[in-house]
Amino acid sequence: MRETVAVERIEYQAGNVVANGALVYDENTKGKRPLLLMSPNWLGVTDESIKRAAGIAGSKYVAFVADMYGGGKIPSSPPEAMPLANGLRADALERRRRIAGALDALRRESEKRGIGDLNRQAAVGFCFGGGNVLELARSGADIKAAVCVHGDLLTSITAKPGNIKAAVCVLHGAKDPVVPKADRDSFEAEMETCGVKWQMTVFGGLLHSFCEEESDVPGIACFDKGAALQSYAMIDSFITAAFDGKL
Repeated sequence: MRETVAVERIEYQAGNVVANGALVYDENTKGKRPLLLMSPNWLGVTDESIKRAAGIAGSKYVAFVADMYGGGKIPSSPPEAMPLANGLRADALERRRRIAGALDALRRESEKRGIGDLNRQAAVGFCFGGGNVLELARSGADIKAAVCVHGDLLTSITAKPGNIKAAVCVLHGAKDPVVPKADRDSFEAEMETCGVKWQMTVFGGLLHSFCEEESDVPGIACFDKGAALQSYAMIDSFITAAFDGKL
């Protein structure tokens, strides 16, 4: 992480919990920058997730890493994370309240510091976090773009025409066993029905979590350096195009 990157832990209300997220921005960049909410995978606000947010944000965005569990809780392992994440997957309304609370915190804290451009807001999420970002978009959040990277695609409260204001982008592995093709098909039908501007890129042969080097699980999740580099470039390109009205 560059020496000029500031990381401030922020306490905020999110649904029924008091959360603890991370505001990430380049201290040497002057003026206001677009806001980028990042929802990490089911391990929460880890050092890796903060570094990922800093890498994506660079000097271009003010980023905020969302805490979905409350208190900045970091599960020690996937078995500990699973019931926490699944509890929110089963409660779409609370899931939406918690990710919306993180977006409110990003807006409030960036405005307080005079560094955030509230006219340009976007969100990106990875794995469980990708599902959180899609729920944020489905809730009608006033953001320009929502990017889901190898994330949850299904919901118990599907979007209706007019619900989603954001342009939606999904990056996914063709052989993802966690979120298989049937889920992609259902998501596609939902997006088409609600008339949103959306796109999906499917990476052939890839499993789950191909953008996250720390998340390898044999037969389930596998990091792919080339796809990761391409994906991070696509995240920025999609968000920039959404801000510029070029999608």
